[in-house]
Parts: sequence; structure tokens; C-alpha cells
Amino acid sequence: MSTEKPVFEESLSRLEQASQELKSQDVSLEEAIESYKSGLKAYKECREILDQAAQEIETLTREAELKGAEG
Repeated sequence: MSTEKPVFEESLSRLEQASQELKSQDVSLEEAIESYKSGLKAYKECREILDQAAQEIETLTREAELKGAEG
């Protein structure tokens, strides 16, 4: 298993793929469950990436505001 962090676009693509598979009417219950698990994992990865990005943006904004207040 790779130790690289997932890229947002890759995780989003996997989430979309899982969604399409679940919408398919010719999928068995077992396949639907596996697609659901895969989609849930991709969703969690996307959520983590977005949360980290939001924190970074907040930090950068605060730093910029402090520099603006000083100058």
C-alpha cells in the first residue's frame, strides 16, 4: 500500500465512480456494498483534504491581516 497522501481529484473521481456504480441497476448487493465502502473511503479522504485546505487558508488569511495591521 502506498504511503502517499491521496490527491483530491483522484479521491473525488473514486467517489463519483462509486456513486455511478450504486446508481446502476445491474449491480449485485455485494457489489453495491463494496461500491458504498469505496465511496465512503473516498468521501473521507476528500473531507480531510478540504479541511486541511481550509485550515491553511485561515492561517494565511490571519497572517496577511496581521501584516496589514502592522504596516
